[in-house]
Amino acid sequence: MRMKLALSIATLALLSAGVAEARPGDRLRQYFAQRAAASEGNAPDAPASATLAYGNDPAQQLSLWKPQGASGPSPVVIFVHGGGWQRGSKDNATGRWKPAHYPGEGYAFASIDYRLVPEATVEQQAEDVASALKALIDRADALGIDRHRIVLMGHSAGAQLVALVGTDERYLKGAGLTFADIAGVIPIDGAAYDVPAQLRDGPQIMQQTYAQAFGGDPVRQRALSPTMQAAAPNAPRFLLLHVQRPDGVRQSRALADALKAGGTPVQMASFPGEGLMGHMEINRRLGDPDYAATGAVDGWLRQLFGG
Repeated sequence: MRMKLALSIATLALLSAGVAEARPGDRLRQYFAQRAAASEGNAPDAPASATLAYGNDPAQQLSLWKPQGASGPSPVVIFVHGGGWQRGSKDNATGRWKPAHYPGEGYAFASIDYRLVPEATVEQQAEDVASALKALIDRADALGIDRHRIVLMGHSAGAQLVALVGTDERYLKGAGLTFADIAGVIPIDGAAYDVPAQLRDGPQIMQQTYAQAFGGDPVRQRALSPTMQAAAPNAPRFLLLHVQRPDGVRQSRALADALKAGGTPVQMASFPGEGLMGHMEINRRLGDPDYAATGAVDGWLRQLFGG
């Protein structure tokens, strides 16, 4: 009770001190972002990154961090940030641990920007994910990366996007690729794998965000639902991570069931953390060796990539 009271007082203090023109929901997100960011204080410095364009739009860029002293082509983890499909960027929603941790494990790590709603559609965002993958594959030799060992990873809205690209091959084919060009997919704490279900049962505070991203056409909503696209074929393997948000748990389990029904190998891993704070923590702390999700992902990647 005291903890809840302290949280309420701190939240009210933030709201009263926030920028006047900001919406209350935005101020609350800022509060939780500040708390989550505090967990990144011990993150080591990442190696220098390179910025690459994968399209003509200013948003179609990615940052690439490479392992130091690699003796051959490096496997790649490509990260797609969240932000409700309408905000966020690789610079503020990647987290500080990943760009240091994954190169330290011997992998190249890329984080992409993509065009945002309402200027772009969710379909175009999925196309951007596929185009970023294509750009890295086309430059694999020059970049020293292994085009045959690439994993897509995404958090929140990014989880929906990588799951969609991993279940609906149209986006990869549009970039001249197939599922064979992905070794695996790691969606992190998504809650829009089944869009109609989330519009029906999801938290009221998020309904406007979902409506802006997915509109009111049921046919389009189903087409953008990885759970409804998961009949075989799919990307070769999935690792689904989630914290204890009821809608995120429901959605992750339903996607896992659909993938298994299609014959796709899938593992699930569940971690402590509730509400927006838990949702943000799993992204901010992934790569922190003291955070449980880091070990789960590391083990899965070692098994997938070998060594």
